[in-house]
Amino acid sequence: MKIVIVGASGNIGSAVTRELASREHELVGLARRKPQLSPEAAEHSSITWESADIATSDLEPLFRGADVVIHLAWLFQPTHDPDLTWRTNAVGTQRVLDAVARAEVPAVVVASSVAAYSPRAGGIVDESWPTDGPSPAAYAREKAYVERLLDIFELRHPDTRVVRIRPAFVFQRSAATAQRRLFGGPLLPGRLLDPRVMAVVPVPKGLKAQAVQSGDLARAIATAAERDVSGAFNVAADDVLDRDALAEVFSAKVLDVPAGLARRVLNTAWNLHLAPAPGNLFDAFMRIPIMSSQRAREELGWEPQHTSREALQEFLEGVRQGAGSTLPPLDPDTSGPLRAEEFRTGVGSRP
Repeated sequence: MKIVIVGASGNIGSAVTRELASREHELVGLARRKPQLSPEAAEHSSITWESADIATSDLEPLFRGADVVIHLAWLFQPTHDPDLTWRTNAVGTQRVLDAVARAEVPAVVVASSVAAYSPRAGGIVDESWPTDGPSPAAYAREKAYVERLLDIFELRHPDTRVVRIRPAFVFQRSAATAQRRLFGGPLLPGRLLDPRVMAVVPVPKGLKAQAVQSGDLARAIATAAERDVSGAFNVAADDVLDRDALAEVFSAKVLDVPAGLARRVLNTAWNLHLAPAPGNLFDAFMRIPIMSSQRAREELGWEPQHTSREALQEFLEGVRQGAGSTLPPLDPDTSGPLRAEEFRTGVGSRP
């Protein structure tokens, strides 16, 4: 199969590229910043890289002849400029879907998120749970909007196979430094995430979340691209990250923090350009549901090889070691703490 991967150099994209390469598909990777390969590496690479920005580039020629387009590109920063993230994430996704239709690509697989789901009401949710977003945060709002774009696309193009992948929080060692930079900012240096030095872990009351290791997610995405399936698939490890799980991961005591206090502190830091995530994104994090991945098991034959705790531990190990990759978004040499100016401009934050 010929598969075009949009956002092939990011956290998820790099894992998907590795997985599909192992399955010997013909791969085209699109990235805003094209990786610089040596002539020898380029000769032996199983992927053809093309430079493209989904917000501005002509995507149709890049999609022609593809059997599947996998859309993974997403712009998280700058959270202080929601117009910019909207142009990439919402308008950019619309441009991807329009190009898929014009190029007559038979199938498209799109990365959604647990953050597209409406607030949890207790229990475990399947793919039928509403996707209206858990808070007004730009990230959640844009993920919910992409779900509506896919609804419309399916109605207008019933002959195109559409798959929505809704993962939990995604971790891998090689993305650890970049993720700390994007989500933690200057107030969260890597040494503070070292379990060996943390005697106490502050945990907002009521916190419950899942994770998935990037390689596990990549297997689900690759199989969804290969098989004749459509619709939404939740992808998450079964265990839940809560206060007890975090105490075990960090081998530390837990300090329960009122959620309201944590939100106010985070929002104040964000307003001062000291933290990259606003308070309403914290609200979304506290309201996301716990997902069932039963459909992925039944229709994709998928089983996670890592627990949520193991995925988080891999991330923490990567942070401690300054892990990264030669791919531009994951390069540790450009993944130090975001400066205030970068919060506004988004420098170095696109997949």
